[in-house]
Amino acid sequence: MRLRRRPPSPPAPPVRIVDLPERHVESYFVCLEDWSSEMTEARDLKQRWFEQHRERGLRVKLALDDDDRALGMIQYLPIESSPAQGDDLYMILCIWVHGYGQGVGDVQGAGIGSKLLAAAEADVRELGALGLAAWGLHLPVWMKASWFKRHGYRTADRIGARELVWKPFSSDADPPRWVEPRPLPAGDSGAVDVRAFCSGWCPAANLVHERARRASDELGDDVSFVSVDTTDRVTQLEYGRTDEVLVDGRPLQRGAPPSYAAVRRRIARRQRRLRRSRNG
Repeated sequence: MRLRRRPPSPPAPPVRIVDLPERHVESYFVCLEDWSSEMTEARDLKQRWFEQHRERGLRVKLALDDDDRALGMIQYLPIESSPAQGDDLYMILCIWVHGYGQGVGDVQGAGIGSKLLAAAEADVRELGALGLAAWGLHLPVWMKASWFKRHGYRTADRIGARELVWKPFSSDADPPRWVEPRPLPAGDSGAVDVRAFCSGWCPAANLVHERARRASDELGDDVSFVSVDTTDRVTQLEYGRTDEVLVDGRPLQRGAPPSYAAVRRRIARRQRRLRRSRNG
């Protein structure tokens, strides 16, 4: 049997890693997807979060090519302002390298993510933190836990498909842990309960929040939409959630953000069941 070889990675384009320049802030608000009209749906939520958290230690670095185009980014902040718990650590919220045919094109697989991660690690060491944490998924999609492990990270905690990984810089560092989800208060039994937790840091999650809000408004009075602002740490700890939309207690999103049509269908399906049960 002939073994199939993996195709070689594309050559790494020349990049420089820089702190987020003012001229690229608007692009950062839409995850470097300036070409996407979808991403503008929830741009304001990202801007609000950014303005709050840059005063709380948020760090953002971009990978720029020779034409000053943003090819990738990494954002991280003190763990006390993240969805995890820990002491004297920073937490990576996301690392993203452009992988679409539009815009700057697909530049994944060329080592840009590794350069961004190395720059963040050096920065966090210089800031005096004891380590750097990140979240990863056990799914073949974005933010794979296995990618971080190839860069020397190890498991600290896990909830479902979400793994919390970390790299200590000191023997004095204690591993981080997830904030456990708390039971939700009962909603209106006479309506579909759409509960949307939103901090604003992730444009993809913001899209789901806005689409669920819009669909709930359109579907009528027997759909109850409640938005919970989780930019505040006290609220995060109270609910154990930061960015998630639940429909009658079940997650609306698994994987990539569903389209508006898919969000509306999901809520409308629950609405039909509610009406059938109410009418006997």
